[in-house]
Amino acid sequence: MYDVFITKASKYLPNEPVANDEMETYLGLINDAPSKAKSLILRNNKITTRYYALDKEGNPTHTNAQLTAKAIEGLFDENFKKEDMKLLSVGTTSPDQIQPSHASMVHGELNIGKSIEINTATGLCNSGMNALNYGFLSVKAGVQENAVCAGSERMSSWMTADKFNHEAENLILLEERPIIAFKREFLRWMLSDGAGSFLLENKPRENSTSLRIEFIDFYSYAHEIEACMYAGCEKQEDGSLKSWADYPSDEWLKQSIFAIKQDTKILDKYILVKGAESLRASFDKHNLDPEKIDHVLAHISSGYFKDGLKEEFAKKGMDFPTEKWFYNLSNVGNIGAGSIFIALEELMNSGTLKKGEKVLLCVPESGRFAYSCALLTVC
Repeated sequence: MYDVFITKASKYLPNEPVANDEMETYLGLINDAPSKAKSLILRNNKITTRYYALDKEGNPTHTNAQLTAKAIEGLFDENFKKEDMKLLSVGTTSPDQIQPSHASMVHGELNIGKSIEINTATGLCNSGMNALNYGFLSVKAGVQENAVCAGSERMSSWMTADKFNHEAENLILLEERPIIAFKREFLRWMLSDGAGSFLLENKPRENSTSLRIEFIDFYSYAHEIEACMYAGCEKQEDGSLKSWADYPSDEWLKQSIFAIKQDTKILDKYILVKGAESLRASFDKHNLDPEKIDHVLAHISSGYFKDGLKEEFAKKGMDFPTEKWFYNLSNVGNIGAGSIFIALEELMNSGTLKKGEKVLLCVPESGRFAYSCALLTVC
């Protein structure tokens, strides 16, 4: 078994940052009317700028595969050329198509000129961590000597007004059924675009910061809790999901079957509590002392959860001081599977990390409440 190190990190954020008052310029107005929910959601999520792979007419400027490839290209240098890549492992919530796989499309965009091993992790926010874990285990076992892992999203194209107009016309959601309207529209003001990537190798780089991966743990609570965040289906009264394939095609647009939705009542009830429970399980499993953690990077979908997460961790005996927490949500937005990659890239390239420090990564997934965490040591 080999030690595994993140020896380089890179990110790609498309176009210029988009301020709150510009969002509807890019995404459009639903039925030509300004959103009634936007200001409330933005006030709670504390995001001030984000990035869209769109121009101001709502036209796409990049595919998800292109965003991911651009983030990965930042890993290539004189010490690691693209031809040196052995394994490509990527995760996303928002692939450009159902098939071929996202990894296949990214491989094609990279123009490596040779065959490599590829892996695609699908799902929600944890798909990036699942992709990282695949690369980690492959290098650790000696199956591959290096791995390129990435997390990415291109959610903006899911959120343009044309995806919502037909539903609003049929259900008159914004006036007659405000709860349904909020559930459909909520994520328009939460999600954005970008990609982050890591190079994993079996030895650290000299004269630069490398992070040794100590462990990556995963926890799912789907055996206890119904789905909270979903797309390509509709939630039924009993909490089950009815697939798009079981609806007549003329209902797909009327009910926004393919829109991504979130049950905010379930989200508030479980997301923080189960996150603290899962992290406590990892600390017990690995016999970790919370006081030995130097940096805490927790992916949160909204600034609304920031204080509550700290409090829930403290209740479980993991009271990390405020100065140890690192967030960049307000500046780059919620990029789902790419968020933890982009946050760690910023910290890793900040020049502030010191040898021997411990970096904790925490990622929640509200789909049906799954969580991951990882511990890194600065080398």
